[in-house]
Amino acid sequence: MSYFKRHLFVCCNQRNDPNRKSCGDNHTGDAALDFLRGHAKNMGLIGPGKLRISQSGCLGRCQEGPALVIYPEGRWYTYANEADLQEILDCDLVRGEAVSRLLLDTENP
Repeated sequence: MSYFKRHLFVCCNQRNDPNRKSCGDNHTGDAALDFLRGHAKNMGLIGPGKLRISQSGCLGRCQEGPALVIYPEGRWYTYANEADLQEILDCDLVRGEAVSRLLLDTENP
């Protein structure tokens, strides 16, 4: 058994180059990371045998919007606001149900 049941990685990479989009530009990834960590902790989701939320460098999907991925499922998401992040917490991380409207295509990345 692994130490954490699930692991969420949030892209916080910042290029700040107008010619190359990045998930973390304008601190989008940092804000998402803070929101997810705070709310997941308050919901009792964080800790050994549960969930770990980590900052990530580039996940390679910048052109699809801000990205995060949940393992072991390998579910890739994008998000636009805190309501989207809360929906990912409530649906995927609590109930184990994918949020289909926010999923990134895994067949044709």
